[in-house]
Amino acid sequence: MDALRSVITPITHNLPGPIRDLGEAIIGDTCYKAILLDVDLENTACLKLAISKALGIGIVAASSIVKVPQILKLVNSRSASGVSFLSYLLETSGYLISLAYNVRNAFPFSTYGETALVLGQNVVITVLVLNYSGRASVAALFVAALAVSIVTLFSESLLDMQKLQYLQAGAGALSVASKVPQILAIWQEGGTGQLSAFTVFNYLLGSLTRIFTTLQEVDDKLILYSFIAGFTLNTVLAMQMVYYWNAPSAKAKGKQKEKVPVPAAAAATTSSTTAGPTATATGTTTPKSKGPTTRRRG
Repeated sequence: MDALRSVITPITHNLPGPIRDLGEAIIGDTCYKAILLDVDLENTACLKLAISKALGIGIVAASSIVKVPQILKLVNSRSASGVSFLSYLLETSGYLISLAYNVRNAFPFSTYGETALVLGQNVVITVLVLNYSGRASVAALFVAALAVSIVTLFSESLLDMQKLQYLQAGAGALSVASKVPQILAIWQEGGTGQLSAFTVFNYLLGSLTRIFTTLQEVDDKLILYSFIAGFTLNTVLAMQMVYYWNAPSAKAKGKQKEKVPVPAAAAATTSSTTAGPTATATGTTTPKSKGPTTRRRG
């Protein structure tokens, strides 16, 4: 430990002012001194806080692109196959309520920052799914309802904190319920369609990490239980992604069946057996000639 301190201490004691100020702002003066200046790794409380902050910041950074692959898959394929509109509608509603709840409670940004970034990407995906499903008018209605909801949820004069707390309890249920339609859609399709594996596995890791950061930094059981339930269903989605990794969807299977060629010999046999009387150049119908018969006439 002393050897480690002798190596790290000269570096941490000579950090530039802006970096030092940022470190103190993130983990506090006490933990900054204990972890970085004194290199006291036996201070478990500060060590857990530092790990939680690092994980939280990592989640926020990763969330800025977590659904970009899903957006690209939808745009490139111009198809919403395998992606559940209901799932994204419920998830977007839950995220919007949770964002308002966290902001108005002044919780650390590192514990919920990804909510805002993922919410924006969810809106884009929902609009794309509706457009590629031939429901552009519903997409416009969705955006209008979203704008009204934002104004209401973030306004203390329109919605008091007590009612927002009740909505947060419901938001946890919405976030959990949002996974169910997607799980059912994959099961019914027999494949994952345009669902992005990158998004699914990032959600799984993110929800697991959020359980840890919530335990360390946020004393709110509503948020903790919603992350635990979300992690459970994200695990189911990840397992489906693995199970159906190379499986074509039900629609793809149907197209494959339609494209099965008919053997030439079978086609010739069918045409010869089903051929009817032929027409002559004069327009009269000539019946098929019969071969000679050996039956005796009596």
